Amino acid sequence: MTRSFAVTWDYRCPFARNAHEHLLVGLAAGAEWHVEFVPFSLNQIHVEESQPAVWENPEHEAGLLAMQVGISVRDNFPAAFPAVHRALFLARHDEGRDIRDDAVLRAILKEQDVDADAVFADIAGGRTMQVFEKAHERAVDEHGVFGVPTFIADGQAVFVRVMHGPSDDPQDSITTIERLLDLTTGWPDLNEFKHTRIPR
Repeated sequence: MTRSFAVTWDYRCPFARNAHEHLLVGLAAGAEWHVEFVPFSLNQIHVEESQPAVWENPEHEAGLLAMQVGISVRDNFPAAFPAVHRALFLARHDEGRDIRDDAVLRAILKEQDVDADAVFADIAGGRTMQVFEKAHERAVDEHGVFGVPTFIADGQAVFVRVMHGPSDDPQDSITTIERLLDLTTGWPDLNEFKHTRIPR
């Protein structure tokens, strides 16, 4: 039976990177999941009440660019989204590339055989920012989301931190996500469970 759920992301977060790589590996291995990838702004969640929202603040424009690239590819080039999604996380966390830079983002799109001009035209037209804002605000209003990654399933929303990325065995990723979903939907009484020390 297919499991339907949503997961928030922001490319800045290493824990979002871990969870989303597990999702991508699991989906590629045939996991029976229908996943909604929900953009969420860590910048916006930290804006003071008296300050303008990031969507309206030019100072945050560069910091929102990579997320808009992800949204555009998700919506217009869905077959390429897994590769681009992974590449953007990789560029930010492993390669030290500045994903606030148009040229870097265009290079990443070219590396994944995606039409960068089409993606940036979509962004320039304002659609992606509108989609981003609506998705973020809906996650906050409907589910009280405050961070990434948050898993949303069967009316429950749970912020998680997965400490490891995928292994060579795709089943590890499938098991990881299934465990998270089981806790999200099957045991809502568990509100917080956090190791005081992380074995390394």
